[in-house]
Amino acid sequence: MIAAPDRTPLSRDFFDRPVLDVAPDLLGRVLVRRTPDGPIELRLTEVEAYDGANDPGSHAYRGRTARNSVMFGQPGHVYVYFTYGMWHCMNLVCGEEGRASGVLLRAGEITEGAELARERRLSARNDKELAKGPARLATALGVDRSLNGTDACAGPDSPLTVLQGTPTPADQVRNGPRTGVSGPGGVHPWRFWIPNDPTVSPYRPHTPRRRT
Repeated sequence: MIAAPDRTPLSRDFFDRPVLDVAPDLLGRVLVRRTPDGPIELRLTEVEAYDGANDPGSHAYRGRTARNSVMFGQPGHVYVYFTYGMWHCMNLVCGEEGRASGVLLRAGEITEGAELARERRLSARNDKELAKGPARLATALGVDRSLNGTDACAGPDSPLTVLQGTPTPADQVRNGPRTGVSGPGGVHPWRFWIPNDPTVSPYRPHTPRRRT
């Protein structure tokens, strides 16, 4: 008999570690998004690590700004950014306060509240595609900039919490280059995923946009 996922929330100490330790350890954990319409739960299957001042691919590489200030705060908070003028993406801040590292949540399996996610992701061909990619994940969960700075360690009153779930054993985690990141930041093999999981997004190297 398979044991049910652990419903214990992750503590701040979990996030208060180096980003390359936290990122793969998030796989298999359960993200709970509480909305006025009901909860949505997602099992994390793909993430990407960003290491602040040590990482040209990070939003915090050049220092603190109004946009990225949450990344410099306490670990365990949520950093949400808006990209391409249309999509939101969600990260979990980790590491020592002031260092500005974080983990982008790239993909997951909706395990509860799929009917709510479907209403937000009408273009999904099936439930495996509801949160297959970082923008799709945020859309399916109803995440936008209003949740930027949310404390994911604040307990059941928080709109976002991460539970222990069923962590993926380290020897079963795969890693490789980031998806769609150009320049020096794109070479780091800091994307982590659960192999053969149908919710993991396909790898796409960065393709420069043509200017017209």
